[in-house]
Amino acid sequence: MPLVVKKFGGTSVGTIDRIKRVAQRVKKSVEQGEKVVVVSSAMSGETDRLIGLTRELSNRPDPREYDMVVSTGEQVAIGLISIALKEMGIDAVSLTGWQVPIYTDNAHTKARILSIDTHRIHKELDDGKVVIVAGFQGVTENGDITTLGRGGSDTTAVALAAALKADVCEIYTDVPGVFTADPRIVENAKKIDMISYEEMMEMASLGSKVMQIRSVEFAAKYGVRIHVKSSFTDEDGTWIVEENEEMERVAVRGISHELKEAKITVVRVPDRPGIAAKLFKALGDNNIVVDMIVQNVSHEGFTDISFTVNKVDADFAEEIANKVSAEIGAKGVERDDKIAKISVVGLGMKTHAGTAARMFEVLDKEGINIYAISTSEIKISCLIDEKYAELAVRSLHEAFIEDMEGAVKYE
Repeated sequence: MPLVVKKFGGTSVGTIDRIKRVAQRVKKSVEQGEKVVVVSSAMSGETDRLIGLTRELSNRPDPREYDMVVSTGEQVAIGLISIALKEMGIDAVSLTGWQVPIYTDNAHTKARILSIDTHRIHKELDDGKVVIVAGFQGVTENGDITTLGRGGSDTTAVALAAALKADVCEIYTDVPGVFTADPRIVENAKKIDMISYEEMMEMASLGSKVMQIRSVEFAAKYGVRIHVKSSFTDEDGTWIVEENEEMERVAVRGISHELKEAKITVVRVPDRPGIAAKLFKALGDNNIVVDMIVQNVSHEGFTDISFTVNKVDADFAEEIANKVSAEIGAKGVERDDKIAKISVVGLGMKTHAGTAARMFEVLDKEGINIYAISTSEIKISCLIDEKYAELAVRSLHEAFIEDMEGAVKYE
């Protein structure tokens, strides 16, 4: 019997009627002879509501207690799905992250999965049950509940698929797949039928909301085939698979944008060895992930160091930067929350020249100033003013994306 992991996002389980539709979809799979493990997010809006409650009590809630609160949303959802399935005559059992158990490190609010004990899940599957697992959560060796960060239910699903050696991991969302750009911004954005792990990791890290980057990393590491599709239709979505030669024919697969970053600049830093290490070690020691880094050319023995972080971490990062600034004798710290990161992504960049020049020409034509540039083999990212984000996405999509395969092809 094929083993399938099905993950449903918050929108897919946002109401009782939608939970019933999810149960019907799962029932159909069971009747077709599949063993099914379901992973569910909390009902739409519930995690934000729970976070809001913690913020009413503290601007920076204790991370352990924060996880205790926000992890409850998934527990409600999995219980409701199990009840719905039982009413349809399908035996099911719901399990929280600590009941599986899914072991994580101690980094509360953004924990990483260390291992999964699959014995309980296999036993329930062998007994003919659908197993419904709470996404987004795990447990430390000491028994403390942890959460995996926003979008962590994707990571739960793919990690389970890897541990169970599932035939496929299906990610059900409110969109029919991965698009060449955000269709809410670009009216003629096209659904991508197949995309490589590497391209999807870049797009996820650069602002694509369909998949969470750590889940794609898991998939790439363990060879998990992912099918991203809509929970409201039966049409095929986007397959995320290993790279093949055909994929490199396309220079640019998609355009991504990210508005959830803040730029922090430590001003007039003494230009001597070890200063940057001191700053970024302090950030790393506090589990703050830094994205783009720019250091200006030294002038009269001083330089400016700018870096970007997620806005969720911006207050804490600014606090750390101010502390380090005082210790190293810098002039001070500046912060800008109104920035956007715009990126073009494609495997074909490995073998096709001219993508960067074309991107810069497009932005220049629209009068958009670039504050920082970051590149890899398959992506180019630019930091710009937030107010130009949509214009930049539309202009770059027009310049690069021409057909159903996804992009301009260079000869």
